[in-house]
Amino acid sequence: MPYRLLADAVLALHVAIAAFVLLGLIVVVAGNLRRWGWVNRLWFRLAHLAAIAVVVAESWFGMLCPLTTLEMWLRAKGGGPTYAGGFIEHWLQYLLYYDAPGWVFTLVYSLFGLAVLATWWLFPPRRKR
Repeated sequence: MPYRLLADAVLALHVAIAAFVLLGLIVVVAGNLRRWGWVNRLWFRLAHLAAIAVVVAESWFGMLCPLTTLEMWLRAKGGGPTYAGGFIEHWLQYLLYYDAPGWVFTLVYSLFGLAVLATWWLFPPRRKR
């Protein structure tokens, strides 16, 4: 079984989710300033809120993200070194993983989560008409 390829796919999914969380907030604010109605669709806003809520909860409870756990397991199962190797591994990991004390991540994730909640107050989501 191509464990390293699966590990790369999990890493790509992880980066995509992280991008959705980060860019989602930017899109909600910019979209409301530009009067894009779709950015306030309830399904989009709930998905975005749920994504950051999971990140904040994992951080507060000191949990490792299940995607990280799965990726590391696949890499170990494939017999390859973790976070070394091909292009996908190198660059996507560089974007997603960096060194800082745990409390820094908890603080940043919590503040970002509060910013997402603030957009619910400033730009309330709407059901599709």
